[in-house]
Amino acid sequence: MIEEYVKTNDPDVNRDPRVPLVLLLDTSSSMEGEKIAQLNAGLHVLRDALMEDPYAQRRVDLAIVTFGGTVATATPFTMAPEFDPPMLSAAGNTPMGTAILQGIDIALGRLAYYQNHKLPKAFVPWVFLITDGEPTDSYERAAARVRQLDSGERPQLQFFAVGVDGANMRKLAEISRRPPVMLNGVNFRDFFLWLTISLSRVSQTQTGVSIQTPAVTFGTVYA
Repeated sequence: MIEEYVKTNDPDVNRDPRVPLVLLLDTSSSMEGEKIAQLNAGLHVLRDALMEDPYAQRRVDLAIVTFGGTVATATPFTMAPEFDPPMLSAAGNTPMGTAILQGIDIALGRLAYYQNHKLPKAFVPWVFLITDGEPTDSYERAAARVRQLDSGERPQLQFFAVGVDGANMRKLAEISRRPPVMLNGVNFRDFFLWLTISLSRVSQTQTGVSIQTPAVTFGTVYA
């Protein structure tokens, strides 16, 4: 039975295997207005939904990287009970390639952290890219790295791309091995609820077991 009081990320206290999740969030100027407002609201939906699942509280380890003019770690890895959603604002261009590479480094670095603290084997990291545009920097190296790591029977990470109105879906398809999904309007709420259900399924399984994510209900799969 899950011990309700053990919800911390401290590896000396919480010895559960972790589900690393990195959100790469576009905060460029084109996200200004309703898009960024709904994205901010969606992060609160994610936090509240994770808090309703005792397994997710203990196991989902979340980090947020933003890219709008510059690339920044808005939230270092933290668990749901300690997650305080940042208030995002929109400005600048879209250095997506740089953000993807940084997100990958953060995800793989977190696995090394788990190993150093002798935590049980972690789940494969999930990296989600959300954007309403296209890269304004070089993205070819990032795309190659994604496809190198997210391949084979034992991928080192799982990469997903979600487009918002205005996104260049063709370029997202070049980056992600999985077909990108175009969000329905600015309905980030449904996306984050879908993500929580998926994370809940993963966090309740054994590491190394393949999990079927729920059918996409928050958008249209790009083909």
